[in-house]
Amino acid sequence: MSFQAAFLDYLHRYAAKDLDGIAAMFSEDVALRDWNLSVKGRHAAIAETRKNFESAASIHIEVLRVLESGSSVAGELRILVDGHIELFVVDVLDFDAEGRITAIRAFLGRGD
Repeated sequence: MSFQAAFLDYLHRYAAKDLDGIAAMFSEDVALRDWNLSVKGRHAAIAETRKNFESAASIHIEVLRVLESGSSVAGELRILVDGHIELFVVDVLDFDAEGRITAIRAFLGRGD
C-alpha cells in the first residue's frame, strides 16, 4: 500500500469513527498535534481520537488535494461535523517503513 493510499484509508476510517481501525494504524510512539493539543504515544493519541468521535454525531471528510513526499502525505480537507460545522484543515501524516502512522499534524485554515 502506498503512503497516499494509507492516508486516504486513515481519513475513511476517521469519517466512519472506526476507533479500532485508527488504533491499528498508529505506531507505538505516534505524535498527534493540532490547534488545540499535542500528545505523544499510542494510548494518548487513541484517547484524543476517542474524544473527537464521542463529541461528533457525524463526520464527513472531503479531500480537496493530496500531496506525497517520501514517507509523508499532506491533504487539504473540508470537514463537516454534525452536518453544519465546516472546518478547512490540512493534515500532514508521517509513516514508518511498515506503513504505521508516526505523526499527525493538523492545521486549521479558512475556506476562502
